[in-house]
Amino acid sequence: MPLSILDRSRTRAGEDPGAALPATIERAVRAEGLGYHRFWVAEHHAVPGIASGSPAVLIAAVAGRTTRIRVGSGGVMLPNHRPLVVAEQFAMLEALHPGRIDLGVGRSLGFTAPVRAALGVDEYPPEAFGRDIAELRAYLERRGPVTAMPALDHTPPVFVLATGRGLEVAAELGLPVVVGGPALLADPGPVARYRRAFRPSEGCPEPSVVLSLEVMIADTRERARDLLLPEAWAMAASRTTGAFPPLEPVDAVQARALTEKQRGTVDAFVAGAVYGTAADVAAELRRRVERLSADEVMASTSTYDREELARADAALAGLFR
Repeated sequence: MPLSILDRSRTRAGEDPGAALPATIERAVRAEGLGYHRFWVAEHHAVPGIASGSPAVLIAAVAGRTTRIRVGSGGVMLPNHRPLVVAEQFAMLEALHPGRIDLGVGRSLGFTAPVRAALGVDEYPPEAFGRDIAELRAYLERRGPVTAMPALDHTPPVFVLATGRGLEVAAELGLPVVVGGPALLADPGPVARYRRAFRPSEGCPEPSVVLSLEVMIADTRERARDLLLPEAWAMAASRTTGAFPPLEPVDAVQARALTEKQRGTVDAFVAGAVYGTAADVAAELRRRVERLSADEVMASTSTYDREELARADAALAGLFR
């Protein structure tokens, strides 16, 4: 089972936000040494808790410090970009790092109304997503009305970050998908329909599913749960205050008096994660992979303590060797 990492360049309380970016690069270097298959970075705009707003720039930095691991976006949000610009950015990356670049695309809008206004996009229906992906691929494959430079014979694979209608778009276009969230785990029907409706394409002759999960491994199940709390609290805070904050230490989160709504969000986040000892996580990952017939697991793990995060990455890498 190929294992990969999605790193969101999470900022930390009491730390300069820019420190998250070199930390992402160092994590990628360690991931390569541990044998991970891919290392992806994110796109979020004007979010205090996330330093990565330009995946192409960060991918270039990560790929420049590594030699083998595939590097990509999880993902580029197409509402914010013209397809030609995305095609040229990733063609450049592929030319600089041949055979190592992935282009994951999504359709999420800005986190808040002011961010969406700054980006100039308030609505983005599924049909627009499908059109933009098709246009993007045409530029990459030299079938567009203009040529995206540099023109390449081998282009980076396109992945769709998908839920619901996005799965249908991916099936129609013959593209691999990255899926996650409790809804799909509770009902694997949409993924099964994606497989049935899949139309083979030149770059992807068969349906392919990457399962994205929050994963945390520690010496005990209780400690692994504690390490999930900084991210769980950030999610709860975003739901109640509208701001997605930097990660806080575990002790600081545990000392917070949560509202009933916040407690519910924290509990739901933890329930959707895979955590525990290495044996606990191996068993649960196998169960979830089998339920969705997934082809790969991408861990979107984060916690405040970077040493604990490094240990968790190493433990996860050792599970299926």
